[in-house]
Amino acid sequence: MRAVVQRVSKAWVLVEGDEVARIGRGLLVYLGVAKGDGHGDAQYIAEKVCHLRCFEDEAGRLNHSVLEVNGQVLLVSNFTICGDCRKGRRPSFDLAAGSQEAGPLFDQAAGLLRQAGIDVKTGLFGRHMEIGSVNDGPVNLLLDSRRAF
Repeated sequence: MRAVVQRVSKAWVLVEGDEVARIGRGLLVYLGVAKGDGHGDAQYIAEKVCHLRCFEDEAGRLNHSVLEVNGQVLLVSNFTICGDCRKGRRPSFDLAAGSQEAGPLFDQAAGLLRQAGIDVKTGLFGRHMEIGSVNDGPVNLLLDSRRAF
């Protein structure tokens, strides 16, 4: 399971022109589920997102988590994060889980974040979405439950 985590001052999701989710200060998290991922991968990503110190303290150091700043999370499914661009010019998505495998794990990750006390909004799984955000920093972090990076 992979995630691109962006610190934002606000973010929103549109589906067919209608806003389906919006957050204020917090994290916009694009989540890709790979073949073979399971509950442990969802736990790893949720734990990291909850406790990543990516918000500044009074001294300007990245010392606070989204939990500590009472931030929100906008979780958006994105299978292209599991793309492999090492060969040729067209990404291969052979490593990405299909929607029947990925959907429940996406829901699990959202549920684990909520259980931790975070206000979580989500995009619509499997739908074409327009994502808007105002990046704060910018701060962009990559997570991989298999610790590839």
